[in-house]
Amino acid sequence: MAQTLSDSLHGITRVRINRAPSPVLAIAAPWLLVILGSLAPLLPLIASAPVVPPLGFLFLVAWQQLRPGLFPIWAGLPLGLIDDLYSGQPMGSAVLLWSAAMIALDIIEMRFPWRDFAHNWVAAAAIIVAYILLSLGIANHGGGHTLLPVLVPQLVISVLCYPLAARLVGRVDRLRLMRVRKI
Repeated sequence: MAQTLSDSLHGITRVRINRAPSPVLAIAAPWLLVILGSLAPLLPLIASAPVVPPLGFLFLVAWQQLRPGLFPIWAGLPLGLIDDLYSGQPMGSAVLLWSAAMIALDIIEMRFPWRDFAHNWVAAAAIIVAYILLSLGIANHGGGHTLLPVLVPQLVISVLCYPLAARLVGRVDRLRLMRVRKI
């Protein structure tokens, strides 16, 4: 039996008509990625100084710059609370700093609606450096005794890892908006 052209192409191509993204995946994927990034302190990494970037915060900044308005402005509170539970920082520090970062990113978005990647990277670098330095200040005020030069490797690695975090967020965003549900 001879197959028609449409029958042979049916298995190769994906049907896109009458499809929509999954609402559960579209809503849950950004939140889950940030939460998984906040679980990075659980990785079995032994170092004498902090070198792992705050992945949850990097993912939050990348999502907020890729899709402004995807997270509500109050999203810094629950996501920061989850980060506080696993980061070892004093409780409430990430809640405060993540909420302030969300407000700062919202102000940047209102002031500069059309940006390229270099501007996003500079803004993200400023926010990441401010976050890490303010976290150090809060931790030292709470009884820690970490000196600023100890954090220089984490600062450099965090700023240099931001493009990788933004790329991963872009990939997850494509997965999040994939058409899987029949209308």
